Amino acid sequence: MANKGPAYGMSRDVQSKIEKKYDDELEDRLVEWIVAQCGAAVGRPERGRLGFQVWLKNGIVLSRLVNSLYPDGSKPVKIPDAPPTMVFKQMEQIAQFLKAAEDYGVVKTDIFQTVDLFEGAGGGSRGWGSQGCCACPHASLSLAAKDMAAVQRTLMALGSLAVTKNDGNYHGDPNWFMKKAQEHKREFTESQLKEGKNIIGLQMGTNKGASQAGMSYGRPRQIIS
Repeated sequence: MANKGPAYGMSRDVQSKIEKKYDDELEDRLVEWIVAQCGAAVGRPERGRLGFQVWLKNGIVLSRLVNSLYPDGSKPVKIPDAPPTMVFKQMEQIAQFLKAAEDYGVVKTDIFQTVDLFEGAGGGSRGWGSQGCCACPHASLSLAAKDMAAVQRTLMALGSLAVTKNDGNYHGDPNWFMKKAQEHKREFTESQLKEGKNIIGLQMGTNKGASQAGMSYGRPRQIIS
């Protein structure tokens, strides 16, 4: 289990609000889907937000998940033989997953940020530099508010897309996710378009054959000499 560093002042309040958005029941559904999609080899996390975070944090499970949505020969994410242990390598692996998820169709607003899976920018109570070395001990004050609810949102969006595409690469209960609304485009022939213009013209009315004959406008003007 990863060490959980202390939260101070404002960061503690922010973290508390973020943690309230995390859905434990949704976690169970996502774990079931990931295992069904990737196979038992990915294991299962300890129950709870922290266990879910630790399970996904090195990027391997996420990479296997998005790869499983593509046919053989077109897997978008390269998975190393040994899981990365250095923080910056883990972040690189997660970044590859995020790009693949976006390419798959997940919109940017549903994509979590790499640091959402980390305490600070590293795995403990202190901040880490891009090379995995310890940086300023106060760096975690701005980055400690990891947002696992955002991670859940990304995975839900990914699952919804997989169910919607229905291309044979989704595994699991399709009722775990709602299908995305799909746009239905209608194609019209040239004759149908012309006919539509005529209908619009008739609805607007016509003055063909109209004249002012027989029409009067009030009483005639009387001229008195």
